[in-house]
Amino acid sequence: MAKDDLKLFGYWLSPFYHRIVWALKLKEIEYEYIEEDLTNKSPLLLEYNPIHKKVPVLVHNGKPILESVIMLQYIDETWKHNPILPDDPHEKAMALFWAKFGDEKLLPSVSGSRFKQGKEKEDAVAVIKENLKLLEEELKEKKYFGGEEIGFLDICFGWMVTFFSLLHEFNDLKMCDLESFPLLSAWADRFGSSPITKDTLPPQDEFRRKLQQMQRAQ
Repeated sequence: MAKDDLKLFGYWLSPFYHRIVWALKLKEIEYEYIEEDLTNKSPLLLEYNPIHKKVPVLVHNGKPILESVIMLQYIDETWKHNPILPDDPHEKAMALFWAKFGDEKLLPSVSGSRFKQGKEKEDAVAVIKENLKLLEEELKEKKYFGGEEIGFLDICFGWMVTFFSLLHEFNDLKMCDLESFPLLSAWADRFGSSPITKDTLPPQDEFRRKLQQMQRAQ
């Protein structure tokens, strides 16, 4: 497909940025990528996102689109081929509900558990596992959250593939193991090895070094 006037501002470690990369790759849309230094944000990033001043930012024909879930909807509505969201209104509403659940409940609980110790860590992991049980139920009899093909929710939950393995390595937070969550574990293997995510997941070694730096800073 011919290259569109499309720019993506991101940061290699951001799970929200990777969502947009996967969506654009699924739709075979070319774009210009601008890597941001979040300690020294560029004037363009601040111009395009003056309210939150964060990545990702998608700029289409000079107009910025903000917030990753909104970007995914915009991409799907603008480029109709290889659809990401379901056509059925109820299925679409439920997909958006689960995306909100992931962003507002699961991801904050996982992120907040990183540096807890003792009983606080045990309690945090218990909350995470309760949330994961809900996702396990959503995967019953399905390869991906939307069915047989990668779609919106797989893209939204893709951050789990890298993040969970490294949290287990660093803090013994074994949250998405095969015994407890066989469907989620199989999904993570399937999604992580798919052509959509190949060569786009955050590099494990660099991710590991970043987590080490964050731990030392605590």
